[in-house]
Amino acid sequence: MPSSTTPEPGSQLSSSRATYRFRCIGCGGLSEAAAQDFRCTQCGNLLEIVDPAWASGRLNPATLKSTWWQRRLSNSWLDLSGVWRFRELLPAPQFEQCAVTLREGNTPLYDLPRCSRATGVAQLYAKHQGMNPTGSFKDTGMTVAATFARQGGYGWVACASTGNTSASMAAYAARAGMRSMVLVPEGKISWSKLSQALDYGALTCQLRTDFDGCLRLLQELVKRAPVYQLNSINPFRLEGQKTLAFELLEQLEWQPPDHIIVPGGNLGNSSAIGKALLEMRDSGLISRLPKLSVIQAEGANALVRTLREAEGKRLVSVRAETRATAIRIGNPASWEKAVKVLRATGGACEQVSEVEIAQAKAEIGAEGIGCEPASAVTLAGLKKLLQRGFVKIQESVVLVLTGNLLKDPDFTMEFHSGDLFPGPRYEQESGKLKPFRHPPVVLDADLNAVIKILDQAEKSTPAPSHA
Repeated sequence: MPSSTTPEPGSQLSSSRATYRFRCIGCGGLSEAAAQDFRCTQCGNLLEIVDPAWASGRLNPATLKSTWWQRRLSNSWLDLSGVWRFRELLPAPQFEQCAVTLREGNTPLYDLPRCSRATGVAQLYAKHQGMNPTGSFKDTGMTVAATFARQGGYGWVACASTGNTSASMAAYAARAGMRSMVLVPEGKISWSKLSQALDYGALTCQLRTDFDGCLRLLQELVKRAPVYQLNSINPFRLEGQKTLAFELLEQLEWQPPDHIIVPGGNLGNSSAIGKALLEMRDSGLISRLPKLSVIQAEGANALVRTLREAEGKRLVSVRAETRATAIRIGNPASWEKAVKVLRATGGACEQVSEVEIAQAKAEIGAEGIGCEPASAVTLAGLKKLLQRGFVKIQESVVLVLTGNLLKDPDFTMEFHSGDLFPGPRYEQESGKLKPFRHPPVVLDADLNAVIKILDQAEKSTPAPSHA
């Protein structure tokens, strides 16, 4: 069986000379190396990766499409990765053997017949990044960033996290033979995500602060210790996350959808997808841009407020509070990148309530798919965008689901037991959730009791319609 990480010792190596550069998103300055905090040494802004080899005219779109498709039939260890099979549009490590992979990517694109009928959008799909090895989209970026950490000879990698990043980083660090440190806000992440980091061997520090406080401390840590930062501030992370868009367009036979809708937390993922869309257009892989829209929870709506109150010119930070823990971020690091992407693609930014998130999550679950709460903001946001007239029912829409259902089982159990929204605050709004709840029924071990409850369910619950 082919190896899932590296080739066998002694196998032939492929080497390349790096042609990529780091470019500041603020002043535009170019450099061949990045500081430990991945910020511009001149103006302090974030960096992105550019490569003249990706420019229009240097790559043949038809050849790329054929090469990428043929790699799906390959058993080569690198081609089995749904990220590295798109390596012509990624920064190249010095040696392919450096690549750290768990066969990430190659995630399914589902149609959503029930949600399609409910919203009226005939062409409605979900790109499920929760089907990655550690259960979230983070893996597609982590494979690239961990590869360059390994190439740089780092013994330690670290991240601040609301849960998914820590799980992904710890897994890839373990696979690469590196040690990992995780900084998480105490009591504010799902235990299922934290358990992943623990199992993969991470040194896990629960700090008495929020995610933004963890990230600030990490930024100071990497300046004083030989630790490689693996948050989405690291532009190698975003390069890997670009491949979601490559893969999605391949699945759609290179016909762009009208809309792609993503959750908004630290805003690295939306920035990465937007960067990929622009690069595909500029290289001739697609002829038009989808509109990329970002949806946030009302309690963690920094980008929404930044656009509405400051016209995207300065960040309006918030004190984040939402049960969608993966996007519970009030000071998103990649906000400027996200603003540029929204404007370049003509996308929108919307916010949704906690009850709207819970209902949307249950509706996605009814499709037999399931996702974590943060992913469900996409469906809830689609409803808002339809009401605004920004999305038309005849248009095609792809929802990006970023995390697996099992990332936050407490949310799901509390939802179905009716304990998710205690007290009067949500009493009126949460009443509409009752039809979506399916609490377990406790019975005596008696056949007649089971048959009785089956009959009651048959009479009270309509049978699911077939797709």
